[in-house]
Amino acid sequence: MSFTRRGRRREALATPFPEEWRQLLTDRVAHWRMLDDTEREKLEEFIRIILVDKYWEASAGFTLTDEIKVTISAMACLLILGLDYDYYHKVTSIIVSPTAVVQPGQRPVGDGLFSDEPMDVLGFASYNGPVLIAWDEAQENARHAERGHNVVYHEFAHKLDMLDGSVDGTPPLDTRAQYARWTNVGNAEYDLIRSGNGGDLLRSYGGVNPAEFFAVITEVFFDKPVEMHHKKPELYEMLRDFYNQDPAARQRRAEGG
Repeated sequence: MSFTRRGRRREALATPFPEEWRQLLTDRVAHWRMLDDTEREKLEEFIRIILVDKYWEASAGFTLTDEIKVTISAMACLLILGLDYDYYHKVTSIIVSPTAVVQPGQRPVGDGLFSDEPMDVLGFASYNGPVLIAWDEAQENARHAERGHNVVYHEFAHKLDMLDGSVDGTPPLDTRAQYARWTNVGNAEYDLIRSGNGGDLLRSYGGVNPAEFFAVITEVFFDKPVEMHHKKPELYEMLRDFYNQDPAARQRRAEGG
């Protein structure tokens, strides 16, 4: 058995993807059914890697199962399906709790205001640290993509945002033109949310700060792509070009449209 990161990855990829995991994804992860064979093959590869590459931990009194780890891995890795697995190199560990946890301490609530009231949180992404996911929420999100909320997408989007050393709602981009477009399109939509004129597609939590805005629009991009493409085409195209994925086309194909 290899104890190096490279060795663990090599061993994982040499092991066939279990058929019971594939059935689990078919039954319980809505997005799996929309992928084509090539996309599923790549996602299976990423799932096998993340399961051995990251440290998985359950909160006290909770037991991790294959269902929990494979389901969360599938949703996390869907985000980077058009990128590269090493976009998650700063994810040190994944902690799973059975349900929401109480988070103490100060937090932003929008308009430059902060609250120190304890709050139940469904997920949390730590800079250069772990990602926390509430299993009951993740399980529900996996089955009901049409609702436009996904705690796994949200928290792993934060990890992508953190890659460039700041938590500002802008993931690493390739060119100045991309940064300019991200600023122009993103700021316009962010301002609409903050002013209460953003419509019903993006929830108001996206107006707390730019980091939450990016996480919220990522949820909608993957869960309600056709609606985003129709209502906010520039925002959709901005995200499509970053993630190198076209989930609206994927959904239309899966639905025969």
